Amino acid sequence: MATDDIGGRYDHRMRHRHTAAVGSAVGALTDSVFADPRRGHPVAIFGSGVAASQKVLYRDGRVSGAMFAACWIGAGALCGVLARRAGVAGTAAATFSALGGTSLCRIGDDIADALDGGDIDAARTAVAGLVGRDTTRLDEAGICRAALESIAENTSDAAVAPLCWGAVAGAPGMLGYRAANTLDAMVGYRSEKYLRFGWASARIDDAANLVPARVTALFVGALSGRPREVWTAVRRDSGGHPSPNAGVVEAAFAGALGVSLGGRTEYAHGVEERPRLGDGPSPTASDLRAAVRLSRQVQRASAVVAVLAQAGARGYLP
Repeated sequence: MATDDIGGRYDHRMRHRHTAAVGSAVGALTDSVFADPRRGHPVAIFGSGVAASQKVLYRDGRVSGAMFAACWIGAGALCGVLARRAGVAGTAAATFSALGGTSLCRIGDDIADALDGGDIDAARTAVAGLVGRDTTRLDEAGICRAALESIAENTSDAAVAPLCWGAVAGAPGMLGYRAANTLDAMVGYRSEKYLRFGWASARIDDAANLVPARVTALFVGALSGRPREVWTAVRRDSGGHPSPNAGVVEAAFAGALGVSLGGRTEYAHGVEERPRLGDGPSPTASDLRAAVRLSRQVQRASAVVAVLAQAGARGYLP
């Protein structure tokens, strides 16, 4: 009887691994083909709910902010539990909802196209969809820097990190992570309004991205063919960045592309002087295109590794 129970549990784990692996593969492939829908994206719907509830629940304090974050991250993870119960289709839907790397790269290409065509206003408009900084006065160099920094950071946040959390905790991990990352993007600012209320959201997002950001840097070093330059930039420069994770991936991309990032950055809540990351000139439109290509390579590699991890070395792999 005991042997049968062990065998049954083993078979259940193998079926669960198969469902997670196939669902993640289908979801990642769907994102690579279709990208984010213009309307009705689950993350956008989630963000609308956060914004609406914030009007009622906002209190200027860390405790209220922590409770707010816990409720919404819990809601995201619960959606993941329901998706997992729906089998392959549910896991695929969760993976597609959690990933945003394909749309990120398409916007990067659009910005480079606008700059090559001399349409700086169109480039400013496009980059405003990627960054939270003031883009109205950016020149071509500023646009390229802003876009490249966003592509670097979001390669981790919108692609590698959801896949990492999916490999560890399946659909609940992916959607719980995506909820935390969305909250950070909405309330995790150092402005007067969110300094206390958004503190927990920002710290949770920092913790959730500690490993994925460094995994991203490893992929960047390996796939760019410049591991020494990437390692040098990350080790030397990333510690001065205000984010423990964005600094790592931005420095990795700077080292891989042979450019410099960082400098004066204007937000609605104030101005930040970011540290210099990497060696070389400021990025150009051609460097932006190279960053997009590198990001796509990292996304594909991380998807393959995540699917293999979910399949399990002792499960469906020979």
